[in-house]
Amino acid sequence: MIQESDIKKVLVLGSGALKIGEAGEFDYSGSQALKALREEGIETILINPNIATVQTSEGSADHIYFLPVTATFVEKVIARERPQGIMLAFGGQTALNCGVELFHQGILEKYNVRVLGTPIQSIIDTEDREIFVEKLDEIDVKTIDSVACDNKEEALRAAESLGYPVILRAAYALGGLGSGFCDNAEQLSVLADKAFSFSPQVLVEKSLKGWKEVEYEVVRDSFDNCITVCNMENFDPLGIHTGESIVVAPSQTLTNSEYHKLRELSIRIARHIGIVGECNVQFALCPDSEDYRVIEVNARLSRSSALASKATGYPLAFVAAKLGLGYGLFDLCNSVTKTTSAFFEPALDYCVCKIPRWDLGKFRGVNRELESSMKSVGEVMSIGRTFEEAIQKGLRMIGQGMHGFVGNKELEIPDIDGALHAPTDMRIFVIEKAFHKGYTVDQIHDLTKIDRWFLYKLRRIYDLYGELKKIGSLEATPLELLRDVKRAGFSDFQTARALGMERDMEIEKALLKVRMRRKSLGIVPCVKQIDTLAGEFPAATNYLYLTYGGDKNDINYEHDGRSVMVLGSGAYRIGSSVEFDWCGVQALNTIRKEGYRSVMINYNPETVSTDYDICDRLYFDELTFERVLDIIEMETPYGVVVSTGGQIPNNLALKLDEQGVKLLGTSAQSIDNAEDREKFSAMLGRIGVDQPAWSALTSMEDINEFVDKVGFPD
Repeated sequence: MIQESDIKKVLVLGSGALKIGEAGEFDYSGSQALKALREEGIETILINPNIATVQTSEGSADHIYFLPVTATFVEKVIARERPQGIMLAFGGQTALNCGVELFHQGILEKYNVRVLGTPIQSIIDTEDREIFVEKLDEIDVKTIDSVACDNKEEALRAAESLGYPVILRAAYALGGLGSGFCDNAEQLSVLADKAFSFSPQVLVEKSLKGWKEVEYEVVRDSFDNCITVCNMENFDPLGIHTGESIVVAPSQTLTNSEYHKLRELSIRIARHIGIVGECNVQFALCPDSEDYRVIEVNARLSRSSALASKATGYPLAFVAAKLGLGYGLFDLCNSVTKTTSAFFEPALDYCVCKIPRWDLGKFRGVNRELESSMKSVGEVMSIGRTFEEAIQKGLRMIGQGMHGFVGNKELEIPDIDGALHAPTDMRIFVIEKAFHKGYTVDQIHDLTKIDRWFLYKLRRIYDLYGELKKIGSLEATPLELLRDVKRAGFSDFQTARALGMERDMEIEKALLKVRMRRKSLGIVPCVKQIDTLAGEFPAATNYLYLTYGGDKNDINYEHDGRSVMVLGSGAYRIGSSVEFDWCGVQALNTIRKEGYRSVMINYNPETVSTDYDICDRLYFDELTFERVLDIIEMETPYGVVVSTGGQIPNNLALKLDEQGVKLLGTSAQSIDNAEDREKFSAMLGRIGVDQPAWSALTSMEDINEFVDKVGFPD
């Protein structure tokens, strides 16, 4: 470890405002770094202008500067505070770019500030595309045929020599910004103008569209000890930015040979580049052979790192910060399990799916096609014992009106071939419509290049739905089929819809009827732990998820009425973001201080509220009426807090109240009076508060009549 006399004060750079490709995951990683530093008795300084984050709350850092994360302002803070060390890996691309600029301007040398963790030259080696390729050539690691270019004319010449199609990538860019596939010089010219407007360098690469995309999260200490913490496989082939893709952990379609080949390459790359802390290595893997290409290395914590940390239970950011202080992996205990060292590579006995969330419907004229530049504004993480269970849970979590892979009547796809070939944010639901139209797995594979393994799993979900439809009666549904559909991730809503119960009753009543039926048959979920050990050793962790793929709970419930449950906000979206994570964390802290057991339900891997030591029990699971009720029945809490998680918990208030659940704070009826426009308006009328004229309208005739009545603004 670095001697205490050497490092007494450390500056941590945040990521600033949330943006596409750089969101709450850096609040999480930065908060973990500050926690690790505080544990060592080191004085901490944070620069981050984002007021909604947990890390900018009182007590997270000793000194917090709400300033832009730019070299100009950072130098002023360094001159005033005189830190001995700086950490660049916990604030995303913003912090990394700022750190490189501080280095080039000689500011770090001027004030004798040491970069803790991965050396600055290693960061430059991974960020500058030309140097990066040369660096990997030194150890005979394959990269994509590419040419680094400093202007548009060079880019056009490079594309001609490589042959179209090509992909253009911008250096020092975030979330694939300025990147894209080009089939001709005209397309390249337009994209190059855009890329050079914010980056001094672009890379023109030979297109490998259709290859598999695989990532490895790698941890290395300064003694050259190195492990891979998690490997992840994209559901979508290369061509869609990994932040736009469904991601599955651990990988499902790799052979043992492929897995270990890429793992060995990841470790070799991390060692050669000189990573100290954490990085992620992205590969393109040929689906027909073991041929591969390295796409890129992120020498910092990333959104994938946050996902890997939450998926495995291995606290990546915390460990990376400790390694940056000079610890070895052998020095550190896994702070989740308390029984194993940080040297353990996690083992998973479950399947995790990450699914992005888009809000493209809030924009006019937006191109919904997904490519190499990110458009998603958030993501969810779901956990199940099977891929089918995890993917269906995840598709409900994204909260875009979908109820799982099947049973979504609302979606109409006029051109299925086109939608499969040129994917949009609705791509996975198009697959279900394709099955409905008679497409085979091979036909869909030819159009999408999605691995057949995934498609056969989705086909099984579709076929189970078909079996339920044929039966058409809840009472006539065999016990084993009902158990099978729950293990395949079907919600009670989906089951009711498949059985046609909507014809005879409201869907809300139908799903409660399904719930009562399956409970009477003993079909109930059990609680399992995420313990990083695949259940090999006893572990007492608070990372929990519910599944139908088990027989008994991993924990024992006290039923003492001392639990208080907080419902989280789910995926980030436009209008609901990190501010609700802050609210949830503050609520959990208060619950603990008051002597109650704090319980959180949330499924956003980017958040501090889903961190391992924020609450007494964390359920990484759905915020649906069905699942929340399941957890309430297990926990028997003193009460439930719905007010700190935004719109999703608010929308559950009335339903939970009707089931006799005790809501803490504002009553369900009062919430409904504020949320329901008609009830709210009636209340304003009763108490004599003026309000603008309004009306709930269902047709253009009604709208025109209302406009004629009230008129347009002057």
